[in-house]
Amino acid sequence: MAENLKGCAVCCKSSWSQLQDLCRLERVRCHSLGITRRNLSHFEVEFLCDYKRVREEEFYLVKWRGYPESENTWEPRKNLRCVGLLKQFHKDLEQAWIRRDGKPKKNARWLDQGVANYVVQKAKQRRALWRWERQLNAKRNHKGRIVVENEVDLDGPPRDFVYINEYKVGEGISLTQVAVGCECRDCLAEAAGGCCCPGASRHKFAYNELGQVRIRAGLPIYECNARCRCGAECSNRVVQRGIRYDLCIFRTSNGRGWGVRTLEKIRKNSFVMEYVGEIITSEEAERRGQIYDRQGATYLFDLDYVEDVYTVDAAYYGNISHFVNHSCDPNLQVYNVFIDNLDERLPRIALFATRHIRAGEELTFDYNMQVDPVDAESTRMDSNLGRAGGLAGSPKKRVRIECKCGAESCRKYLF
Repeated sequence: MAENLKGCAVCCKSSWSQLQDLCRLERVRCHSLGITRRNLSHFEVEFLCDYKRVREEEFYLVKWRGYPESENTWEPRKNLRCVGLLKQFHKDLEQAWIRRDGKPKKNARWLDQGVANYVVQKAKQRRALWRWERQLNAKRNHKGRIVVENEVDLDGPPRDFVYINEYKVGEGISLTQVAVGCECRDCLAEAAGGCCCPGASRHKFAYNELGQVRIRAGLPIYECNARCRCGAECSNRVVQRGIRYDLCIFRTSNGRGWGVRTLEKIRKNSFVMEYVGEIITSEEAERRGQIYDRQGATYLFDLDYVEDVYTVDAAYYGNISHFVNHSCDPNLQVYNVFIDNLDERLPRIALFATRHIRAGEELTFDYNMQVDPVDAESTRMDSNLGRAGGLAGSPKKRVRIECKCGAESCRKYLF
């Protein structure tokens, strides 16, 4: 929202709902915000804070939206119409008792302070995660929706993380845009003649008619670019269309922090997401890596397709791949992709499904992936994610990070 002052537009940092709450609090009507005389006195339950039973009648302590907690009031159950909030309150209440006593408590007449505090913290956390979810979806430019859940602990949104949809180019680095494109009318049909973008680069056409990758890991993918004659629905435009699946950022229950699971089934060999972050030089990556190593972080991805010059750092700038965990038995595979930039030192990193993935299943890839050689190029495509203690040729001492993936083939350590 912006206020016009003699041709100037000043952005307002308050959300629409916050401004509506402020109007109600100050008893001010505003046509632009939809606050009229009729709905000025409407009260909305933000969350429930406490519970008690008096002579078999249930009462809830209500936090009203737009009012400070000092204005909370006890309300009988019969006055409340917030069915969803009531169900969530009792679900959180049961979880609080299980965390404390190991089992749910029935027929409680009141809540002790510890339990009540937990329920309030959980309600505030849920609202913070909901706001973060809205922010993520407002910033994404892809079809796939993002959902955020934490049913494990009281951790809220991560601090200092900025969602981006494509590489953020670091200082001193430039991307050279492609100068030519193909003239194909049907890239899939004409690929056999070698005239499409992959053929021009002496490589195989990467996809079948369903958009599934059909070349072995280690071989590069050359997609059609902005200068190509073909349209947006071309069979050779897969990674550039972005994430197509609805995904969920969730809190893991075994100490692995945040993770990502799919809310839809994913076919084998389908594109899932890109690994996106800030492109930095390997020298800068070495400096940052020493800091991340002390923190136990693993967000550095070496772009060593032809030579180890650049690294992707997804610690602070990234997309949903920032939250994808490692597994020694992953369901995602890394591919190098070239689209509008053909500099082989700066490939885009795409993650494809290695098998059929069920809805609700966690997505993972191997942070220390080794690709079986198909030719000379494939041996240069190790992912090397999280080389936090130095470059490939630097025999510097590093902190070993324990692996918690739980796979039968677990190597016990990430690096």
